[in-house]
Amino acid sequence: MSAPVAAENTFNAWAAAGPHQPLEAFAFDAGPIGDEEIEVAIDYCGVCHSDLSMLNNDWGITQYPFVPGHEVVGKIVKMGNHAQNKGLKVGQIVGVGWNRGSCMHCHPCMSGDQHLCHDVEATIIGHHGGFADRIRSHWAWAIPLPEGVDITSAGPLFCGGITVFNPLLQFGVLPTHRVGVIGIGGLGHMALRFLNAWGCEVTAFTSSLAKRDEAISLGAHRVIATRDSDELKKIAGQLDFIMVTANATLDWDAIIGALAPKGRLHFVGVVPEAVPLHVMALISKQAEVSGSPTGSPSRLADMLAFCARHDITPQVEHFPLSKINDAVEHLHEGKARYRVVLDMNAQATSLSKK
Repeated sequence: MSAPVAAENTFNAWAAAGPHQPLEAFAFDAGPIGDEEIEVAIDYCGVCHSDLSMLNNDWGITQYPFVPGHEVVGKIVKMGNHAQNKGLKVGQIVGVGWNRGSCMHCHPCMSGDQHLCHDVEATIIGHHGGFADRIRSHWAWAIPLPEGVDITSAGPLFCGGITVFNPLLQFGVLPTHRVGVIGIGGLGHMALRFLNAWGCEVTAFTSSLAKRDEAISLGAHRVIATRDSDELKKIAGQLDFIMVTANATLDWDAIIGALAPKGRLHFVGVVPEAVPLHVMALISKQAEVSGSPTGSPSRLADMLAFCARHDITPQVEHFPLSKINDAVEHLHEGKARYRVVLDMNAQATSLSKK
């Protein structure tokens, strides 16, 4: 690890030297800016469960020293030669999420599905992320924040937010639909807010009814305990769309049983075990099962516009940069309600909630 350095292409960051190691000051040479790149001075960066997985090499792909952070919000400070006149400008506030680039010439990219590009560049896989003073991305993946979006809490929208928003457009969820959200956490609480503003009748599924009142305040119209078989039977055949945001093993027969004809069970949370499916249960009601990652730049822009229109923000807890390891531990212990954001320029030691 190295101390902070001041130089044009030297970025100062916070990196882990290995699995389960604390983050320490780390400086690295980012090299000359690419022709298609923009450089962002970071003001806020969310701390996501994917950062924890990468920190500890849970997926077996982490390269150390490792700089986490893929929910970045900050100002453009530099632009490559070919990033000029692309609708961005120096001083503009933008966000960079899970992906920092894609090839821009393959079929998915040309079809508007850049997040499905075979060569998509994840912000923290093979690159240093946003726990730093600056970061670079392809200009198309730097999404401007519209007026009305709070920059202090917007970071989690660029990963968790788009993960639960994209399926609403991808699968044509209608305001008349009855929708279930399994899990009231970092992803689920944003799904509740989106779906309520979307106009849906929203059912929240939770392992603990202690969260009932909070789920209602977040946008749910009713709350059901996932371990209550009698309650699950009462909603059999009622839900047009069920979004699974929890990383948990559930009674999947009962969950599929809750789907209405032509209903869809959709996964955005990484369930730890194989999900047993009885094909006849799907065939009999023409039901579907699917999953999705984050979303394209255009969908990110759509989500931000929707947030601005409906005053939707993630519920976040702020940590100053001086408490970066405390922030990581807070999330690791499951104490976050519901997302954690680093204030990269803050010096205070107190925590705040929004």
